[in-house]
Amino acid sequence: MRCAKLCAVTELTRALLDAAVELIAAHGSRGLRMAEVAARAGVSRQTVYNEFGNRERLIQAVALHKTGEFLDGVRERLAGTDDPLEGLRRGIAFAFDLAARDPLARSVLNGANAEDMLPLLTTKGRPVLTLATSVIAQHIRAHWRTLPDARVHLIADTIVRVALSHLLTPSSRRLDSVVLVTEALLAHRL
Repeated sequence: MRCAKLCAVTELTRALLDAAVELIAAHGSRGLRMAEVAARAGVSRQTVYNEFGNRERLIQAVALHKTGEFLDGVRERLAGTDDPLEGLRRGIAFAFDLAARDPLARSVLNGANAEDMLPLLTTKGRPVLTLATSVIAQHIRAHWRTLPDARVHLIADTIVRVALSHLLTPSSRRLDSVVLVTEALLAHRL
């Protein structure tokens, strides 16, 4: 299922999420106030509560919304070439590039202001991992049809975890590292 369906949002929801993203990037999620989100989006505080219920659910919605943006771009790169390994390389490169450009991602990953959101990628990262693994698994299933489902899931999960590891602790050869691991995992099927 496409993230666009999972993460479909109204204009109001998008405005609230965008406002929350800006505020979290600037002040962290601990400093997020529903009244500030409302003011930035030009609505009442009650509207924010009606839309999300509470601050924690708003923060989780922000994490899933940003994950959706990343995965939509990854999905486009996966489909943008006939070479499935090149698609994986392009998708991973896109995620790394977007993380470097996106203010919230930079803030979360380098611990500036949004370090309290880091658990959404680590200890509480199951929703993000599940969505990302699903995108990669779909790509692998489409191109390596003889792989058993358990192996597809293991390969996809490993690719996502290695990529996430390099996002959290960048290295100069992070893309090469993820691609080499991917090639090794798929080597006997190439």
